[in-house]
Amino acid sequence: MNDNSTTPTPATPDATPAGAPAKAPGRLRRLWRWFWSPSGTLSLGALLIIGFFGGIAFWGGFHTVVEATNTEAFCISCHEMEANVFREYRQTVHYTNRTGVRAVCTDCHVPKDWTHKMIRKVQASNDLLQHILGTVDTPEKFNAKRIQLATNVWRTMKTTDSRECRNCHDFIHMDWSVQEKRSAEKHQEAVRNANTCIDCHRGIAHRLPPGAQEAADKLWHELSQSSAPAPATPAGGVAAAR
Repeated sequence: MNDNSTTPTPATPDATPAGAPAKAPGRLRRLWRWFWSPSGTLSLGALLIIGFFGGIAFWGGFHTVVEATNTEAFCISCHEMEANVFREYRQTVHYTNRTGVRAVCTDCHVPKDWTHKMIRKVQASNDLLQHILGTVDTPEKFNAKRIQLATNVWRTMKTTDSRECRNCHDFIHMDWSVQEKRSAEKHQEAVRNANTCIDCHRGIAHRLPPGAQEAADKLWHELSQSSAPAPATPAGGVAAAR
């Protein structure tokens, strides 16, 4: 005996109610489904080859853009830089000297290693935002912010042991015998005291703002306090009185 009865199909949670118009998936959802759906025309090998060369093209383009933002021309494309700190830098030994070795903006302000370079690039997006907002678009605005801008750079150099300075200068490669007596003494003293370049060398590429020494002293004190070990706490949970 044949059973002609049909078993009703259980409704799925996604089923469209009877009589309701079917809702087409959004553009992003369709793109997402297409991206992850298996290819019916390309082999796995072809997909791997396309992905390999696509990755090379992407990496090459990304690297090209990053390096383009490391040029002096890019740095001074903002008039705030060209009209202020760049003109000061052109009057210093880092721009013109007897050896012809020039340090451009990124040599001092952008790390060489990949990780710290990318971190700096992300931070630099704030510079672009301030350019759009016109925060320092006049000499008056720039000079009003100069001590803050300088302090930010000093803080970075102090906390990284003047990492970018050491791209060109390093105590371990210095020949004290060919330096002037005072320079050799100061550099050897810096080595003994574990000092870093920015402790002494400020204002060598850009003009120091009024109150620079006081701002530097305050910053050094702040950093020394934040890096100092916490005082021991005696039994009972109360720090020892000083």
